[in-house]
Amino acid sequence: MAGAGFGRLVGRLILLVQDSAPRHQPGVAKTSIRFFQTLGTALGTAASGTVLARFHAGQAPYRRSVGGVGGASADCRHRVETWSGSRRTAVRQARRTQGIVMTTHVTIIGAGLGGLTLARVLHVHGIPATVYEAEASPMARLQGGMLDIHDYNGQLALEEADLLDEFRAIVLAGRQATRVLAPDGTVLLDEPDDGTGSRPEVQRGELRQILLDSLPAGTVRWGHKVSSVRALGEGRHEVTFADGGTIVTGLLVGADGAWSRVRPLLSDATPEYFGRTFVETYLYDAETRHPAAAKAVGGGSLFVLDKDAHGRWIGAHRESGETLHAYVTLARPLEWFDDIDFTDAAAATARIAAEFDGWAPEITALITDSDTAPVLRPLNSLPIGHRWDRVLGVTLVGDAAHLAPPDGEGANLAMQDGAELALAVAAYPDDIERALTAYEEALFPRSATAAVEAVATNEAIGQNLVAFLGQEARDEQEA
Repeated sequence: MAGAGFGRLVGRLILLVQDSAPRHQPGVAKTSIRFFQTLGTALGTAASGTVLARFHAGQAPYRRSVGGVGGASADCRHRVETWSGSRRTAVRQARRTQGIVMTTHVTIIGAGLGGLTLARVLHVHGIPATVYEAEASPMARLQGGMLDIHDYNGQLALEEADLLDEFRAIVLAGRQATRVLAPDGTVLLDEPDDGTGSRPEVQRGELRQILLDSLPAGTVRWGHKVSSVRALGEGRHEVTFADGGTIVTGLLVGADGAWSRVRPLLSDATPEYFGRTFVETYLYDAETRHPAAAKAVGGGSLFVLDKDAHGRWIGAHRESGETLHAYVTLARPLEWFDDIDFTDAAAATARIAAEFDGWAPEITALITDSDTAPVLRPLNSLPIGHRWDRVLGVTLVGDAAHLAPPDGEGANLAMQDGAELALAVAAYPDDIERALTAYEEALFPRSATAAVEAVATNEAIGQNLVAFLGQEARDEQEA
């Protein structure tokens, strides 16, 4: 969850590269390939080949839409049509089984976006569910930063939840603007938000609240931290909570994130450190208190990339009001961070800032002028292609199923998971195993492809994009 805003920043890099090479121009292949040739890793090269193949076939997964919110671009149409086809099949099947009453209660562990989308789409189809959440209340902690909700998955999930109007009401205009700077402050790219982008920006907490408000009272049970889960046989499972209470359910869904308590029922996989960590900071009242940093960030997203391949970069975005939210990224082993005392905010800030010595002051101000103590966020991921054999009565959605490095897809995929699982259950209310099998058969290849692309994107960040944009600028001057 904490990586959501960071992920949307990374996702913008994909758009920058692909949007810089319009397919109608003869030089598109050379332009795109030149960037991807700089990836420098076997995994990155393999993954970028997949993206390039889709791109030059007119099927790039991340091209911009001309339709704006709710309108899928032509380049995303293959994803939209695939999901829409599945949805139509599910709806037809559901109509044929209108007389069948769902007798298995759905138990969802985790009130994140995936779990809440699942509960909401089930509710739309008249299927009751209960969501158990460890946090004491919706306001127990800050709910992450900004999210860009994509027209080929996240927005489609909201359509299935019948919440598109509510979603449009919280979109922050202008936040798809993007700036890329060199460490000395040189502007490499300054792309305004022209209102035609397919990834409108919202605050994660506001989106979560929309989902919460759409559910019947009592659907979410707060303060229910899961301590253990065990199989009882014949698809039934017992969930034990930290307060000693227990429930038994015939359909258990783990929507409980990276460190899922439900996942061990299906898989021995556990998240592992990806090799990168970001340190999170906030600057409030930026226009009046931090004007230089505010100017550097601009109206949307900022990327400052290290051309010297030290595995460091800074991303930031402008949230609602005058808040700047920054992610300071370092490729260091966890032991390196263990030597920093993050309980001493001043000392930790100074140590992190030292890694960016010589960078422009308006950039390092995102570290040194933070109005909050720096927060350490190691990046973890599950194995690429994580999957499991079908186990009666239980499945996973979101990060519990396919945690990957952040690239702007995580929240969108979680919502898509939730919506597709709900549609499968609505289509086969009298055959839960058929529903779960259908859901997982689509989930596994989709999440594996997304994970490969996420790794490739993260490997590409840094000197490669700086070199690419710098060359683009020189080409334009010579033309």
